[in-house]
Amino acid sequence: MDPRPTASRKVLVVDDSLTVRRSAERALLAGGHEVRLAADGFEALALIHDFAPDLVFCDILMPRLDGYQTCAILKRHPRYAALPVVMLSSRDGVFDVARARLAGASDHLAKPFTAEGLLEAVARHAPSGALAQAR
Repeated sequence: MDPRPTASRKVLVVDDSLTVRRSAERALLAGGHEVRLAADGFEALALIHDFAPDLVFCDILMPRLDGYQTCAILKRHPRYAALPVVMLSSRDGVFDVARARLAGASDHLAKPFTAEGLLEAVARHAPSGALAQAR
């Protein structure tokens, strides 16, 4: 699959690590996407309404509001129930992947991730940007 997008997507990256956020931002910007960053779930929830992303990358282990909780809150809201959420974590065991699915995650991407892996996830989970246009 060609990881280059056919059109720009709006992507929210939620991670408590500045290094991870900046790395993801560089890769996604280079792929032609619009990017916003959040340091935790609370910050993500505050940004999501105005930014209206096509996809959210969300770390699992974060202080205050973790990725499972953040994803579950989004999935319970009618406006964001169809929003793809890809969990980011260095924990990629069967239990962690299953728990992410139960929270409503669309996919799981292991850290450290590659730029290609991020761009492929965007192409796979937000191919048309139709979710943001429908909102």
